[in-house]
This record gives sequence, structure tokens and C-alpha cells, in this order.
Amino acid sequence: SVLRDAGLDLMFANTYHLMLQPGPELVAEAGGLHAFIGRDAPLITDSGGFQVFSLARPNEADAREMKSRRPSKQKGNDGLLIRTNEAGVQFRSYRDGRNVALTPESSVAAQKALGADIIIPLDELPPYAIDSLSLKKSVYMSHRWEARSLKAHLSDKRKQAMYAVVHGGVDRDLRRMSVEYLSSLPFDGFAIGGSLGRDSKELIELLTFLMPLMPKDRPNHLLGIGDVPSIDGAVPLGVDTFDSTFPTRNARHGRLMTFSGKGSFNVLRAENARNFAPPCSECPCPLCASHSVAYLHHLFKANEPHAVTLATTHNLFHMGRVMREKREAILRDEI
Repeated sequence: SVLRDAGLDLMFANTYHLMLQPGPELVAEAGGLHAFIGRDAPLITDSGGFQVFSLARPNEADAREMKSRRPSKQKGNDGLLIRTNEAGVQFRSYRDGRNVALTPESSVAAQKALGADIIIPLDELPPYAIDSLSLKKSVYMSHRWEARSLKAHLSDKRKQAMYAVVHGGVDRDLRRMSVEYLSSLPFDGFAIGGSLGRDSKELIELLTFLMPLMPKDRPNHLLGIGDVPSIDGAVPLGVDTFDSTFPTRNARHGRLMTFSGKGSFNVLRAENARNFAPPCSECPCPLCASHSVAYLHHLFKANEPHAVTLATTHNLFHMGRVMREKREAILRDEI
């Protein structure tokens, strides 16, 4: 498979979208996600909460990408989140407008049906710009939701692991409290979530404070972060795994990741119409092994779907190499 050839061992599957299409029941009928998509390597699923809260306040890129998947009667993503309370969240499906309830227990049930190896408890995603009292209330509610999720998980483990989600925004005291509380519960690992700062610099400052507090006997995962500068800063601090739409979103917009120049370039630029060299001479991906930048430029201009496939595959190979070099540097005691 592409992911295996690219050296990316852990695949992140999106519970929110899978709940709405094709549905956890159908995936379970197929034998779970591994059988459904033909993958024998590890899989992790999120709770669905991130999309519920992020789609209530989409950024410009999210809004553009969701537009083609919204039913025509929908005017936008505003209003998809109906309510949040102690029970859980209620939202409207972006596919057909129907009301959907998501609770800690129903999220776990969906992830059990999907059959991933690692699952995530339901948590709330507050925005970066939030007052301290509201943030504190959000963290405590996420902790209660996570405890309920863990209880549901432990009643039917199915050889799955569950990672807690550490919260607190950029508030150091709340982050410390979150680690102390969640590490007292029998979670198998930890995910670092919530608002992680305005930029990579603030992220690394937060991780510099947070990582020494994390339990050393269990793995940790940084949620939603996968750009190279952030990875460069986070790996030496002890972060084990990452997930992000960064490489695939870049690919959909014609931006190829490279190890030269600024780290990426836009294949859609006019000068690339006559660039007959491969994007990266040292990259073994199908794009670089068989095609030129000019050919990919042509495919994008012609709106050929294969353009996105080639660009996405290339960026995944690039990220696979980035992470392979990190692992090798760790083994050489250079990190």
C-alpha cells in the first residue's frame, strides 16, 4: 500500500466522517476498518469531537473543502453545532442536515464497531481565544467525559487501547492539573489536545513545559500537528507520534513538500508548466519515479483527479522520510 511503501506505520481514521458515511454498523459488518480498507497495520480513531467543534467555527480552508460535501440546502457550516452539555453534544450532519447526538458512550461504541487499535475518548475543543473561567470549566467537563469514555471502554476492551486527551490550552496550571488527573486513571497512553497555541513557536514553548510532566511509561501522541517545523521541535521533547491533514491538504492545493528551498513549492505556478524534471530526484514515490512537474501541473490545470492522488502520495512519502530520519537520529543518540 502507499502508506506501507511510504513508511507511515500508524494510520488515523476519522470517526466523525465514518459515523455519517458509511456508518459504523456497515464497517463492523465488513469485519472492522482493517478488513474494510484492506490494512493490517495499526489504526487509531478519534472520538469525533474535534470535527463537531471545529466545524462550528471553520477556518477558510475548512469551509472551502466542506462546501462540495454539504447538501445544497445548507448555507454554510455555521449552526452545525446545536448544543453542548454534560450529556454530550448534538450537531447537524453536513451531509443531510439530520440531528446527531454524540456522547462519551456513543463515541466509544462507534469506535468499538470501527475496530481501531487505539481509540480516543470524547472531549471538548474550546477555541484559543477563551477566558480563563470558561477554559477551566471546559477542561473539567472533558475530564468527566473522558472518565465516562474510559468506563465504557473497560467494560468491553476488545484488545483496544485508549489514550486520554490532555487539555488546558496554553494555561500551564490547567495543563499540569490535566496530566495529574488523567495519569491517575488506567489509560494506555496519552494524546495532547485542545488549543496548542497560535503558531509553532507557542506550541514548542507549551510542549517544553508539558512533556516533562507526562508519564514516562506510556506512549504519547500530538493531536492534529504534522508540519515539519513543529515535528522538528516536538520530537526532541519526547513526542512519539503525530497526525495531521497538513501533507494531504497541501497536496490538494498543489503544494509539494521537498527537502530543498523553502521546503515546498506550488506546482500550479506558471513557470512549472515547462518544468520537465521530477519534483525530487531522490524520492521513490510514483510521481517522482515516473513523472515530471510539468505533467502534474497539466493534470491540475485539467482538473484531473489523478493529480491529487499523485501529489498526495508524494507528500506522504516525504513525511515518511522525515519520520524515518527522526527515528534513525534517535537510534544514533543524536536526538
